[in-house]
Amino acid sequence: MWILGHILAAGIGVSLGLIGGGGSVLAVPILIYVMGISPKPAIAMTLVIVGTTSLIGMIPHWQQGNVNLQKAAIFGSATMLGAFIGAKIASLPVITGVIQLILFAAMMIVAAGFMIMKSSKSTKQISRHQDLELYPQPVCKYCWLWLLTEGFLVGILTGLVGVGGGFAIVPALVLLGKTPMKEAIGTSLLILVCNSVAGFLGYLGQVPLDWQLMGSFTVAASLGVISGSYLAKYVDAKQLQKSFGYFLLAVAAFILFQNRNAFSTPRQAEIDHKVNLAMSKNF
Repeated sequence: MWILGHILAAGIGVSLGLIGGGGSVLAVPILIYVMGISPKPAIAMTLVIVGTTSLIGMIPHWQQGNVNLQKAAIFGSATMLGAFIGAKIASLPVITGVIQLILFAAMMIVAAGFMIMKSSKSTKQISRHQDLELYPQPVCKYCWLWLLTEGFLVGILTGLVGVGGGFAIVPALVLLGKTPMKEAIGTSLLILVCNSVAGFLGYLGQVPLDWQLMGSFTVAASLGVISGSYLAKYVDAKQLQKSFGYFLLAVAAFILFQNRNAFSTPRQAEIDHKVNLAMSKNF
């Protein structure tokens, strides 16, 4: 299982390198259902994995001058505050690991929906801002205020469930921050790094962490990012994104099924989750 988990961790990095996002959301279910880590520590460990892979992915963008430090500081300050607060909210007794997993699965469904709908667009319909076609156009007088507000909310989700939120950061930078697409992609990676650091600091000392496993998973995912970036030259990213979206839906459905009794009683929900986790490990 240890070997399988690290192979899947490398697959996370490969998917990130191939399609530029989405792969990080698989780290949580892999850590929980393959490696047997509890939800809260798994989410905290995922933040380190997401932050490191985003940092590696940011390097070529930085070299090409596609990272806007000013906008990263403005938007990133809001997301970092949100990520830290989200992590503190997650440490409250009322927020159980099962509740976090249900929220996480909901975010997976949203991300998968964006992937599938974008990849279903025909070539003639695709514009140079294809990632923004499904994002509502802003109608606001003070767009920077909306930018900070969205950044804060994305940060809370990052700290609460470990999802990076890149699918929301890039459109916000382009539409609300008037940022060119290439620059928005590079800047979003820097923001994801900052989010991960802030969120992890919020968890630090609150949950037990397997530092050795976290380090080896991060190395495996980072090697996968490098490989995926190379393979991206030879793979049809559009078709791959659609298939990955359906895969995310399947994983989200599995998580929801495993936690189907979450709203019976808090104690019973935790017991059911431990039973399901033990069954998946034996399988």
